[in-house]
Amino acid sequence: MEALEARLPLQDNPVAAAFVRRLVSANKALAESGLPMATQELVKIRASQINGCGFCVDMHTKDAAHAGETAVRLNLVAAWREATVFTEAERAALELTEQGTRLADAAGGVTDEVWANAAKHYDEDQLAALVSLIALINAFNRLNVITRQPAGHYEPGMFG
Repeated sequence: MEALEARLPLQDNPVAAAFVRRLVSANKALAESGLPMATQELVKIRASQINGCGFCVDMHTKDAAHAGETAVRLNLVAAWREATVFTEAERAALELTEQGTRLADAAGGVTDEVWANAAKHYDEDQLAALVSLIALINAFNRLNVITRQPAGHYEPGMFG
């Protein structure tokens, strides 16, 4: 099998590298928010699955496992609706993630019902972090998918 090569090595291009550094900085701010880290990783994994971003699926499943997430939960993220291993708050975050990622699939974007369900489980600061995280992981996914960043070689902590 031929090794996949990136169309554009993001770390070697000064414009792309500067942009990625700013995205990473935004991610650090969200990591310090009151949104639980387990929820943050689940959101990153689910959006990355939807967007077909192997690089981010690889990274965030490994980071989550390294932080103590169970294999059962990681294996069920794509089928969270049928799984009994997620809390109601996590399920609300995953649903918001799906609708926030698939904006073009629904005429109205995120429904009021999905928003209200998320608002039942998260305070305003956590909601701000959740919405920002959904936007951020979608930006990372698009960078990686468009430039075909290869997946499978990530090790937890390798980017700092």
